[in-house]
Amino acid sequence: MPAFLKFTRRFAPLPPLLLLAGCDLVVMAPSGDIATQQRDLIVISTVLMLLIIVPVIFLTLLFAWRYRRSNTNATYDPEWHHSTALEVVIWSAPLAIIIALGAVTWISTHKLDPYRPLDRLDAARPVPADTKPLTVEVVALDWKWLFFYPDQGIATVNELAAPVDVPISFKITASSVMNSFYIPALAGQIYAMPGMQTKLHAVINKPGEYEGFSANFSGDGFSHMRFKFHGVDRQGFDAWVARVKSQGTALNRDAYLKLEKPSEREPVRYFATVEAGLYDAILNMCVTAGKMCMHEMMHIDALGGAGKESVENRKRLEYDNRHALEQGAGAATFPATGTPARSQEEPQGTNGANEPMQHDMPGMGGHEGHSMPEGGGDPAPPQLNH
Repeated sequence: MPAFLKFTRRFAPLPPLLLLAGCDLVVMAPSGDIATQQRDLIVISTVLMLLIIVPVIFLTLLFAWRYRRSNTNATYDPEWHHSTALEVVIWSAPLAIIIALGAVTWISTHKLDPYRPLDRLDAARPVPADTKPLTVEVVALDWKWLFFYPDQGIATVNELAAPVDVPISFKITASSVMNSFYIPALAGQIYAMPGMQTKLHAVINKPGEYEGFSANFSGDGFSHMRFKFHGVDRQGFDAWVARVKSQGTALNRDAYLKLEKPSEREPVRYFATVEAGLYDAILNMCVTAGKMCMHEMMHIDALGGAGKESVENRKRLEYDNRHALEQGAGAATFPATGTPARSQEEPQGTNGANEPMQHDMPGMGGHEGHSMPEGGGDPAPPQLNH
């Protein structure tokens, strides 16, 4: 029995280690310079905090053991209340750590700003003066990723490639809900939001195949919203572009509107040609014919509004319900949750009949009662009426 207990104690750490063997530590062993600097920031911050945490834990256990009740050799001084030297140590050490962390955070916040163009390929090599970054326009769809290569004139779904040691300039947006573009081996996550454009500058330093995914929950197909990122040499990238052009189809507005519809486990797709201005139309939420682009509306707002005639723009600015009719939904909560949008119970304060409510408050159209419009219609938003 003692031999068995000794054997158990000796090999007890093995099961947890076996479980950890399946973990992918790509965040701590990245392949891009930006991700490497972010890894270093994690390590430095952790070490600085452990300089306080470890001594505190050790001294807590030491004091509990040394001044236990059964230890009669420990000095007992119930009148003790102050020590200047001890106060200096207690307050100066954490203050020094906070100052160091603040300095590291300040420097890293500016140095690793995702909107800042790269000034180096890695710690030993600056970006050559004649280097042209690879531009990639990213669109988060439901539930897949669409990548535009404007300089190459191609687009892909759920597959991304870039040459090694070439700066990459990402422009990122979304078609409907917010997502988060994340390639752990390359750089930190950046949000993708509809009607807005975020940016990311990064570089891959090692060839290989890396995992990319959405790091922000966005619905039923979120778990499978993944793609492959290929880091290749220049010849390999040129060959990949040639393959996309030879195997791909055309991506125009009609094809995009079909692709935009929610789908899960979408396979890799290639598009050999892309309609001019398609990414800008996606960004400004006006791919569908008849929709007003966001930049047009912002221009109208900047000029002070369009007056009463802007009521006609209302239907041209409806974006969030553009799939409602296709899905047969009667309201926002149906049929996604299976719950009807309206309760069968009458709300409190009504007479049980379908009569308009009367308002006697001042400012509602006069001293007499003011009825709501028949049919429940709501007026146009104020910003469209002024």
